[in-house]
Amino acid sequence: MDKLVIEGGVPLTGVIEVSGAKNAALPILFASILLDGPVSISNVPDLRDIHTTLKLLNLLGCACDYQNGRVEARPGDLLPEAPYDLVRTMRASVLCLGPLLARIGRARVALPGGCAIGARPVDQHLKGLERMGASFQLEEGYILGRCRRLKGAHIILDMPTVGGTENLLMAAALAEGETVLENAAREPEVVDLANFLRACGAQIEGHGTPSIRIRGVPTLHGGEYAVMPDRIEAGTFLVAAGITGGELLLRHCPFEELEAVILKLRSMGMEISQTPEGTLARRGATLHATDVTTQPYPGFPTDMQAQIMALMCLADGAGVVEESIFENRYMHVQELNRMGARIRVSGYTAMIRGVQKLTGAPVMASDLRASASLVLAGLAARGTTEVRRIYHLDRGYERIESKLNAVGARIRRERE
Repeated sequence: MDKLVIEGGVPLTGVIEVSGAKNAALPILFASILLDGPVSISNVPDLRDIHTTLKLLNLLGCACDYQNGRVEARPGDLLPEAPYDLVRTMRASVLCLGPLLARIGRARVALPGGCAIGARPVDQHLKGLERMGASFQLEEGYILGRCRRLKGAHIILDMPTVGGTENLLMAAALAEGETVLENAAREPEVVDLANFLRACGAQIEGHGTPSIRIRGVPTLHGGEYAVMPDRIEAGTFLVAAGITGGELLLRHCPFEELEAVILKLRSMGMEISQTPEGTLARRGATLHATDVTTQPYPGFPTDMQAQIMALMCLADGAGVVEESIFENRYMHVQELNRMGARIRVSGYTAMIRGVQKLTGAPVMASDLRASASLVLAGLAARGTTEVRRIYHLDRGYERIESKLNAVGARIRRERE
């Protein structure tokens, strides 16, 4: 198992290229199950979750090759089973459920795993697919689904679930008749999936709004598509500029999709602007505390909560973070406090009082975004920080230590 050793206290200066979005690439890769012909998908990040997905797709009968950020997928004779050994490490693997039912009318998918940040049930996925004519059984940790042919339906989601919206969107693309998804997730990654499906011949309207209308088609064809840039990776690097007092230029930064994050960072004293070369980010004279409440898009993303909390640790005054999405997403707090932060948690609320400095310490990563917050804190801390269990980090950030070292960081990867 690897760890990152960080010598902090160096302002980061230079240019960083933002990678393709993992959370857009994963559903797009699973959507290749729906196609009748080969597809070429570019700007795919080189991440553990991506390679796990490719292994699963190959096992399901959709042959995939990855090279230099491009996936060539060739759907063939599909098999229905997504085994536990692959699914247990990655929650997004449940996204093969809708496409398999739409293409071959059956699926046997292990209940998913992933980060331990709270309960993320798949009941909305199953209820929606049942409305479209599927039936399900739970057996020995597997979801068993069957249908003759999915039919369009009017589906009102209990909450704007991203994964549920994506699964139903893919299933509806080949369903008979029209499907309307109400209270749908509006995240940019959902929009990117819809745009990919449209590029393959799907008839979809309203993506990016709470009401999506899908008219099913008999077949979807292949083609070429480029995945959107990763807004969470970009947001993490914006925070890196602020927490180190440096200046970073982000190329391919999805500026509009980061509006809620950028507004908060500006309110804390950061200067962030668009230029012809990319998005320029620097810290002003002083960092100020702020209050943050995580919300579904277009609100402040839960996937940026841990990172902005690391920045708030060094801001003047006191700020409050309200986590409204996941009930168990403050596991980084104890580790930040080990580095000298002053954070107190009560239920879904964290109170952060800024300190003059953070001090390097051995810390343990508990999930993907918690890992990022500890790396950010280590970049700003005096002394040496060891971030352990970074396999979480490798699930969501492509070559993060290489990118940060290229702009002045002092990070090395070691075996624990």
